Amino acid sequence: MARKKRIIEDIEVIDIADKGNAIGKAPSGEIVILLGEAVPGDTVDMVYTKKKKGLKHGFVTEFKSKSSHRVEAKCDHFGTCGGCKWQHLDYAQQAMHKENAVKQAIRRIAKDDESKVNPIKTASKIYNYRNKLEYSFSTKRWLTIEEVNSEEQFDQRPGLGFHISGAFDKVLNVDKCHLQDDYSNTVRNTLRDLAIENKWSFYDIRNNHGLLRNIIVRNTTLGQWMITIIFGKNDAPEIEDVMTKMKNSLSEITSWNYIINTKSNSSISDLSAEHYAGTTHIEESLGDITYRISPKSFFQTNSHQAKTLYDTALDMASLDAEDVVYDLYTGTGSIALYMAHKCKKVVGIEVIAEAIEDAKINAETNNITNSTFLVGDVKDLLDPTFAERHGTPDMIMTDPPRAGMHEAVVTTLLTLAPKKIVYISCNPSTQARDILLLKEKYDLEQVTPVDMFPHTSHIESVALLTLRS
Repeated sequence: MARKKRIIEDIEVIDIADKGNAIGKAPSGEIVILLGEAVPGDTVDMVYTKKKKGLKHGFVTEFKSKSSHRVEAKCDHFGTCGGCKWQHLDYAQQAMHKENAVKQAIRRIAKDDESKVNPIKTASKIYNYRNKLEYSFSTKRWLTIEEVNSEEQFDQRPGLGFHISGAFDKVLNVDKCHLQDDYSNTVRNTLRDLAIENKWSFYDIRNNHGLLRNIIVRNTTLGQWMITIIFGKNDAPEIEDVMTKMKNSLSEITSWNYIINTKSNSSISDLSAEHYAGTTHIEESLGDITYRISPKSFFQTNSHQAKTLYDTALDMASLDAEDVVYDLYTGTGSIALYMAHKCKKVVGIEVIAEAIEDAKINAETNNITNSTFLVGDVKDLLDPTFAERHGTPDMIMTDPPRAGMHEAVVTTLLTLAPKKIVYISCNPSTQARDILLLKEKYDLEQVTPVDMFPHTSHIESVALLTLRS
């Protein structure tokens, strides 16, 4: 028996979804997930390829009509590179749909009133807004459609750029990226040209060998640049050759560093960064605070919007001069130091030791004497006895990773019972989950979305919870 075609016609695209996908509504009322280039306002036909959590997922086979909110994508790599999947959607529409995503999380997961969600704070810069990009080397450059359709043979195809989604061993050879200041393109292209000219080997991720593995490019609004090259093998003469020739080619770099990673995984958190030349760090400034950023430091990747994010959190905190504040997942102490002048004492906790060292230096640099920074996993370090040593918190600021807070941390917060909790999150769903748990003792007062990453589905969300009397 012939297999029935799995085609659904005349789907109205009604919303955006995670990972650059879209949500569609069929004439029958069925909700589907569209993978690829559909945007809200389109009407499409689709072929579905799988079911996940009861929803059909598939690809557009035909555009019946196109949305009035479509715009021309700026990047030549759009559609192949998976980084900026909403470049073809008007930014005002992107922002509206992100705000709606936060509202849905509050309504569906936190079981609260979505009217508590304030209007989204949009980005002032929608291009060249990132202060950090990581590029990967590969022996297998991703071939464009034009190259595939040509008769040319591509036996040797080294590439430097971004990994292609679903093809872990291939990278898109990027010529120009609009996410970071244009000098980042000069850095990347210079290294690629030198590598080909000098026959430095590109990394083969399948076989775990090759000299050049990654390059991390960081910059600040103060005009400082940091380069960290990750090498796949410990070959001192070759490493020296790469670093020397790069340094001689690029005059604007403030800090030169490298990391040797011979492991099969790409994580560098457990590896040492070696300083090669220039300063050991670069500096960023937000408001009146200057921050030291080392090669492995975490810092908000959109400096322009970081100030908006921190100001939003600080306004919600409404601190008193006598308040004791805990800053959980403090990183390099960026927000802890930003609010230190508003309170009596701030205590930051962070699992990465290097970040805590930066936080301490940042405090000293800014003449901040009412801060304490501690190394450890929040779930282990923060317990009911913590307050006996560091003072009972009046307010807790928490900015956990995407997975949200560990259940043990939520339990401890309920035990400590500070008057206020300000919760910053890069994942509205896990934030809403934790808010629901905290509602045992807390009321959700308000939530403000802050768009840190235009053209992507990512959104930051700041929530204020107050202890119920």
